[in-house]
Amino acid sequence: MIEAMVFDMDGLLFDTERIVQRSWNRAGEVLGYGPMGEQIYHTLGFNVVRREQYFKKLYGQDFPMEKFSPLTRKFFYEIADAEGISMKPGVRELLIYAKAHGIKTALATSSREAHARSLLEEQGIWKYFDGAVYGDMVEHAKPNPEIYQKACAMIGVNPSKSIALEDAPAGIRAAHAAGMLPVMIPDLVQPDSEIRTLCWKQFGSLMDVLGILELREI
Repeated sequence: MIEAMVFDMDGLLFDTERIVQRSWNRAGEVLGYGPMGEQIYHTLGFNVVRREQYFKKLYGQDFPMEKFSPLTRKFFYEIADAEGISMKPGVRELLIYAKAHGIKTALATSSREAHARSLLEEQGIWKYFDGAVYGDMVEHAKPNPEIYQKACAMIGVNPSKSIALEDAPAGIRAAHAAGMLPVMIPDLVQPDSEIRTLCWKQFGSLMDVLGILELREI
């Protein structure tokens, strides 16, 4: 009996990773580091603290994260305002199904609370979540299991009876370490053989998850 579904956000609920990548390219150019968008492939699932550690190791301890972060936010919202942010197929349908059938839902995102909450409310899906844990609410970023452990505890569910929905390898590692049922819907990165062994299932979209719930195969 599945008690809950815990969702990542960027790259899973919304097609935002490519916008982030473009904003990093712009910010990197402005700060003199050149296009930095390719680094997203190495930092998926990182919160801002772990991302800063990564950049300082790569570019040097004087990397100006205090300038990079606000610049990327500025460019992200400029792109989003001009082009919009699309929701991934099956998101609304899956959340509505969960609410109707007594399956609890939570968010476990590495994004900051202000950004994530605003996006969920703008897209009209915040009301479907029973709880949320954000990147600025945990000490350790994915692949550490802390964020998933906190999300399950927040909504009062057993991790072993909860699906974790993720698009990135770090998230799959975190969910597996938390004792959950990791389901991967890849976005920018396809799973390698190691990640596939950690996945309970892998699908092309969230619509496939809805199909399994409806068939009672889980």
